[in-house]
Amino acid sequence: MLANSTILITGGTGSFGHKFIPMTLAKYNPKKIIVFSRDEMKQWEMAKLFPNDQRLRFFIGDVRDKDRLYRALDGVDYVVHAAATKIVPTAEYNPFECVKTNISGAMNLIDAAIDKKVKGVVALSTDKASSPINLYGATKLASDKLFVAGNSYAGGHETKFSVVRYGNVMGSRGSVIPFFMSIKDKGVLPITDPRMTRFMISLEQGVELVWHAFDDMVGGEIYVKKIPSMKVTDLARVVAPEAKQEIVGIRPGEKLHEQMIGAEDSHYTYEYDEHFKILPNINDWGCCPERIKDGKRVEEGFVYASDNNAEWMSDAELEDWISRNYSEIGKI
Repeated sequence: MLANSTILITGGTGSFGHKFIPMTLAKYNPKKIIVFSRDEMKQWEMAKLFPNDQRLRFFIGDVRDKDRLYRALDGVDYVVHAAATKIVPTAEYNPFECVKTNISGAMNLIDAAIDKKVKGVVALSTDKASSPINLYGATKLASDKLFVAGNSYAGGHETKFSVVRYGNVMGSRGSVIPFFMSIKDKGVLPITDPRMTRFMISLEQGVELVWHAFDDMVGGEIYVKKIPSMKVTDLARVVAPEAKQEIVGIRPGEKLHEQMIGAEDSHYTYEYDEHFKILPNINDWGCCPERIKDGKRVEEGFVYASDNNAEWMSDAELEDWISRNYSEIGKI
């Protein structure tokens, strides 16, 4: 599907873009990948990683600017929407800015994609959009709803919209693994709560889920990857076995456990070998055979959270991942 196509990725200089772009260039050899983002220095640095690759284009712009999106989407076949204000405290202290990017930006992209006859859009979501307790999660829930409803809003147009949802990515800038590694020599690691658990997903898995969404979607689906969990205390012990763990308390807006699928969504959720799919609850799309395919509906009240997960990452698996990715951890 993506072979010989033109793809635009919003927020393309972030952690996801740094993995999506080389993987997609290698696997699909698209005609063009357009990196749409607002930070010229990040674009400059990324361009140096792909010298003389004529398949890559860089486009300064902001998803808040609908006119700029219209220009950027000329001739584009597929869009990956990764742009977001996503740091929880930043969103809490700058709420209007968070809403402008995460909600207004989504609306702008939906309108522009329909008018420019884009074939498909996959938007990146977060565990924090499931039963949100902070502004970032609330805006991403609103964004998810907008992209789902975008398939109806498109009317007779053929643009399809779907969402992929996963938690914090292992090793990405600002996440817990690079943070612990950066301070492990101090001999003390801060633990918010000894009961805390987190999902563990790699950037490669995130990219593959987006590929699958493009290949599988009819429109309106939310794809949730099956991934292992780990206790934060175990993660800290693997990163720094000699360090003392100091309990500091949960931060404002932080959950004890990550949740990808809430009980309210269980009626429309189907299970597959490697993922779950939350179907839309509008227009009878939740019982659409073309969307369900070979999925099996989960039990009523089903919750997919990091503490009730059937799969857990072992110490050896995390150690192996760190050894293979050590040089890249926390850089992007």
